[in-house]
Amino acid sequence: MVERGQRSLYLDYLFLADESEVAVNKYINDGEMFSIYYRNDIVGVVLYVFHAQEVVELKNIALTPEYQGSGIGSLVLTDAFERYKRNGMIKIIVGTANSSIGNLALYQKAGFRISEIKKDFFKEYPTPIYEYGIRALDMVMLEKELIE
Repeated sequence: MVERGQRSLYLDYLFLADESEVAVNKYINDGEMFSIYYRNDIVGVVLYVFHAQEVVELKNIALTPEYQGSGIGSLVLTDAFERYKRNGMIKIIVGTANSSIGNLALYQKAGFRISEIKKDFFKEYPTPIYEYGIRALDMVMLEKELIE
């Protein structure tokens, strides 16, 4: 686990998944953060925050571009499901931009279901974000039950 005092060393990774420095600075010292390794090299980070009613939020997961699509993200999600279920969490939630087609596919393949749309969430970002030619405007919230 990455200690709070060391988290700023991982900003470049966090910015891969969230381009807003203001947003990242709001949550960087919350919850639990882990570095992701592959063959003894750091390839990304993941940060979880906790909410009431035993809900954990996947706040940021980022892999360097050469490891995106490699299956590592799916393994990190599977680990989170097992870890937080053992720790008594009943649900995991995640939010991603409407334009993040790859993320939406990853989360749904892992069993997440769309639960809410936060309209215009990204509209006020200082620099507009475009992915696949689509402007990121809305936050798509997804959730997965951890109990059967």
